[in-house]
Amino acid sequence: MVLMRSQAKLHSVDTNSFIRPLRELCGLTQEQFAAKLGVTVVTVNRWENYRAKPMPLALRQLKALLKEISQSEIEADQAMAECLLKKYFSKEY
Repeated sequence: MVLMRSQAKLHSVDTNSFIRPLRELCGLTQEQFAAKLGVTVVTVNRWENYRAKPMPLALRQLKALLKEISQSEIEADQAMAECLLKKYFSKEY
């Protein structure tokens, strides 16, 4: 039951609008970003172009990546990651 509620929260996030900024924050191409997440380039492209939404596992990976970046030594990266976390994962952050 708890897992189902958690998944519902993740699905309600407007994930598509933060995928590209996150990828660019990482300084990765779509190919590199896809490899980092263990998905295909086509999947990343579909996310970025609002043709598909990330599944719950991918969302957890994206959130973990944002948390990792928020611990970066580069203040601008920290600020951007924290902003994205608060905006898209405010209930879980």
